Amino acid sequence: MASSNLCHKIETDVEIKASAQQFHDMFWTRPHHVSNACDDKIHGCELLEGDWGNVGAIVLWHYTHDGERKVAKEVVEAVDEANNSITFRVLEGDLMKEYKTFVIHIQATPKSDGNGCIVHWIMEYERLHDDVDHPETLLEFAVDVSKDIDCHLISDN
Repeated sequence: MASSNLCHKIETDVEIKASAQQFHDMFWTRPHHVSNACDDKIHGCELLEGDWGNVGAIVLWHYTHDGERKVAKEVVEAVDEANNSITFRVLEGDLMKEYKTFVIHIQATPKSDGNGCIVHWIMEYERLHDDVDHPETLLEFAVDVSKDIDCHLISDN
């Protein structure tokens, strides 16, 4: 990312009971199932190009954030299966009305005691101008989605 006062990064950790691999697989190979875990937030994920579980796949997310239905067209930019991480770059959609670039990194790391994992979310973005808010509510949305996915994954066991 270019360095300017409009480029920023925010991040957070979410502790969940599901394994790192289970959580990672949900976004990597089954993002179209995320809506099953949190249908009040994520309404669907369509595959537009490529194949599920492949870098370069382009997906269209339908979601509700801050009380509004929105969309985000994203490309799976990178995956590290050994470290349970995935990176999405937003190409089009509602976020691009306020941000020049928007990249989401998600990494699930097993807890040292072997019970559950820590999901680390990073959002890197460049605002179009100083009046654009930082996406703190979107980061909180990611926390809520993580918790919903966790409940869904551990109820399947």
